[in-house]
Amino acid sequence: MDFSDESICMNKNNTIKIVSKDWRIECAMSFFILNFARRIRADEGTDTKTMDFTTKIEIKKSKKEISHEHKIMLVGSCFADNIGQKLVEAKFDCLVNPFGTIYNPLSAAVLLEKALDREMFSEESSWVFKSGDGLWHSWLHHSRFSAETSEELCRNINETTVCVANRLAECDVLIVTLGTSIYYALHENGYVVANCHKQKDSLFFRRRISPEEISERWSKLIVRLREYNPRIRILFTVSPIRHKRDGMHVNQLSKSSLLLGVDMLCEEFPDAVEYFPAYEIVMDELRDYRFYADDMVHPAGIAVEYIWQRFCDIYFNGMTKKALCACAAISASVAHRPSNPQSEEYRRFIKSVIDKIHILKKDFPYINMEQELQICNIRLTK
Repeated sequence: MDFSDESICMNKNNTIKIVSKDWRIECAMSFFILNFARRIRADEGTDTKTMDFTTKIEIKKSKKEISHEHKIMLVGSCFADNIGQKLVEAKFDCLVNPFGTIYNPLSAAVLLEKALDREMFSEESSWVFKSGDGLWHSWLHHSRFSAETSEELCRNINETTVCVANRLAECDVLIVTLGTSIYYALHENGYVVANCHKQKDSLFFRRRISPEEISERWSKLIVRLREYNPRIRILFTVSPIRHKRDGMHVNQLSKSSLLLGVDMLCEEFPDAVEYFPAYEIVMDELRDYRFYADDMVHPAGIAVEYIWQRFCDIYFNGMTKKALCACAAISASVAHRPSNPQSEEYRRFIKSVIDKIHILKKDFPYINMEQELQICNIRLTK
């Protein structure tokens, strides 16, 4: 059929008329429009349905809410940094990835165990080594700990270990974001490394940890954590960031091991362990490359923001959301840069921000706004 001479026009009585030289095309187009109208019409024209182009992930609201009163710690992949930054901006009491980025579940478990034991590192530690560039590193820690001397490296690590041990003792929520079930270990002693520090491939062997191994290792750790701090809750997520170095099929197998391992833990500890489906939200709800960064692997900012909104809906109550909005408004006001900071109008504006901070602190005394208050006071004295 040739559609080049066809047109759709509106009659005087506002009805649609199909104009075509071919009666078959008129019938086909009329049938299409009629069925399309039926699909969007509901209750004989009294209501309409919007077309939904995503598969919405149904998540039940958590019975154990998170509020600004809670102390939170996040460990794991770089996605933990994304959500951790959102929590910090929202003025939650957070410790975000104190060990640096940790991708595999074994290294994350080892680091938390060493914090519980308050194990101190020294130059003699088998985890510490000096590389060819003269820097000292730890196989268990991010390169941000690396230093020119072993003393500095170990001091940084030990200070962090004590900080994490203290936080675990008072922590209400531990958020663990697992990135991959594939890990690298040293041929020399079998130690699983968290960071290869760009050393030769020949030093390591590679394997994928099974769901059962994840469950067994973390089960023992969760028991220890609850003995150390009976009120602690563990919230697992699986990072939606794809590890494409080994291929997408291997990435799917890796993520599957993590998901199955975490599911076993949720079944074993129903009162202490939860799972937030960040991975599923990106894979099923946001399954479009417009939600990815330029590398087509990491979620774009808009995707992180959407996951954050879903997180808020699941774990925050009305009062927490109210505090969230108040904190955001104050932060935006403090970040405002006036054209004339010496004007009387701007001084009145800053005074109004200070008043809002005092009101917020009265309603939510556990929210720390000291930095914003200090900034405002400094601007008033200039």
